Amino acid sequence: MLAEVSALFEASPLFYGHGTDNAWDEAVALVLASSGLTDHERSLREQLSPEACELIRAHARRRAGERIPLGYLFGKVSYCGLEFAVQPGVLIPRSPIGPWLTHGGLGTWLVREPMRILDFCCGSGCLGIVSALVFTEAEVVLADIDPGVCRVARENVVRHGLEARCAVIESDLFASLSQPPFDLVVCNPPYVDGEDMGTLPSEYRHEPELALTGGSDGLAVLRGILDALPEWLADGGVLVGEVGNSAPALLAQYPRLPFVWPHLPQGGQGVFLLEADALSSHTARRI
Repeated sequence: MLAEVSALFEASPLFYGHGTDNAWDEAVALVLASSGLTDHERSLREQLSPEACELIRAHARRRAGERIPLGYLFGKVSYCGLEFAVQPGVLIPRSPIGPWLTHGGLGTWLVREPMRILDFCCGSGCLGIVSALVFTEAEVVLADIDPGVCRVARENVVRHGLEARCAVIESDLFASLSQPPFDLVVCNPPYVDGEDMGTLPSEYRHEPELALTGGSDGLAVLRGILDALPEWLADGGVLVGEVGNSAPALLAQYPRLPFVWPHLPQGGQGVFLLEADALSSHTARRI
């Protein structure tokens, strides 16, 4: 089945960007999810029933024909070694911030262990949940403007047994938040600019536009975050954000802010750090 599905994907104009980067790995992910087999070498020797093979073919035809991401086909996705529920209307987890956090990337930037963490534009809740598992004493607030997205984030909080430390709040930026300050803010806001929105592959067009589009320059949401954040970020606190291809626009708009662009050994781009002291001592406005 793997060879059959991989050949179908190779012959189709698919785009890989939701957990795999080639036809074979995408085929493996689809076959495992369809069959319930584990990602282990012994699974290669399993004999699949005719019914299982037909289900795999049906899923593969949808993936190839409708360009639906696997996360939406199966209602779940693996991210940072964890399983997250997703559904149409919820961005599929793929931010490089999560792997970077789990590999200790933030360690050299922290003056202390964060006790209060905010995951802004939380989507599935993946970054907030990963943060809670990395910083095991922290309380985490996960915030998003979309009530449907918040329901899925709460489901994922429960899935990982973090109800005691993670709260999901429906909020338009900081409007419904309370009890500042936060020691760490992680944020993967909508940042795709107008030009890039017009050229997105079909796979990304299945995702919610609200979670992708950042306006003409990609910074519409991030501007609101940066301008208000000094009141919400504790002394010694850190903002970790993702801006992707809109990084040049960010640097042009905020030339006085000393953004740090860490190396991401697990892959990805457009992730920045900003320390609270730097944010409060520089103007976060266009010059």
